[in-house]
Amino acid sequence: MPFGNHEPIPKKKEISVSYLVEKVQEQVHIELEACVAEDCCDDRSVTEADLHRPGLALAGYIELFTHQRIQVIGNTESRYLEYLSREKQKEAFANIVQFNLPVIFLTDSNKLPVYLLDMAKKEGIPVFRTPVETTQFMALIRDFLEDQFALQTMVHGSMVDVYGIGILIAGKSGIGKSEVALDLVERGHRLVADDVVMLTKKHNVLMTSASEMNKHFMEIRGLGIIDIMSMFGIRAIRYQKRLEIVLELSLWDESEDIERTGLNRDKTSVLGVDIPLINLPITPGKNITVIAEVIAMNYLLRHYGYDAAEAFQEKVKKSIATKKGEGNIPTRAVEYFEGDIE
Repeated sequence: MPFGNHEPIPKKKEISVSYLVEKVQEQVHIELEACVAEDCCDDRSVTEADLHRPGLALAGYIELFTHQRIQVIGNTESRYLEYLSREKQKEAFANIVQFNLPVIFLTDSNKLPVYLLDMAKKEGIPVFRTPVETTQFMALIRDFLEDQFALQTMVHGSMVDVYGIGILIAGKSGIGKSEVALDLVERGHRLVADDVVMLTKKHNVLMTSASEMNKHFMEIRGLGIIDIMSMFGIRAIRYQKRLEIVLELSLWDESEDIERTGLNRDKTSVLGVDIPLINLPITPGKNITVIAEVIAMNYLLRHYGYDAAEAFQEKVKKSIATKKGEGNIPTRAVEYFEGDIE
């Protein structure tokens, strides 16, 4: 089966508001104060990564009100409510709490009058307040939710960080993926995951990590399980890394057409994201570890605008153009050899 034909893990359909609040405070480090949240958080679910500011709904236009989303009340909504009389405030707030809202967040330390909070409590809608500015809060929450609802899949291979480039070493079982990864770690590079690699699509980028079970552990056939962090230290591992290259190891087959110049670049699609694919045939004596380092450095050179294959091709073209009719005897690179006596 060609690399990339992997079925995605079924996406999460929903998360509870209580889970959201707990993780936002713990992982995103946003301070939240409960205004109305006694027993209603477990009964409310978030089903979308998008957020909504209910300004128009408060003003009375509810035709396109996306009430299934998290509602964020910032300075604009708060100032609008303050502008209204008490009865008009209740009428405006009733426009939104009549729906089954998952949760309301008050940003920038804004507050709602007690009688409005009572309306939310009566409908079982949790309300939280945070000192974080509205735009920043929405960006952080949206990033967390996109992570929660992101597409994921699992692949068999070894994921390593080589000179800052995320390389997934793939290939048939027993071909030596873990041994190459171990050699790279011994040379100062970092292990992300071995055997089972989790891939998460986020912002059209594939982030990789280990599973909870196998993080920083590695299986070497004939030796068994080893703990990379205990053996090589914390600098030898990473908990997450962007996938930038797939290095697929295969047994040498003379009938296969192997890329020689680097001008034809294969790609593989994983969860709809195209990733550069390098098919590396293995033969006795070939140093895969050093080649993996060269792949990472070559990727960096291309990233910064220099492509060795294209530079060589251009050099060949210029040579053909300037030496037409002079025969095809190659000239040496050094015109004059100085004395080199030791």
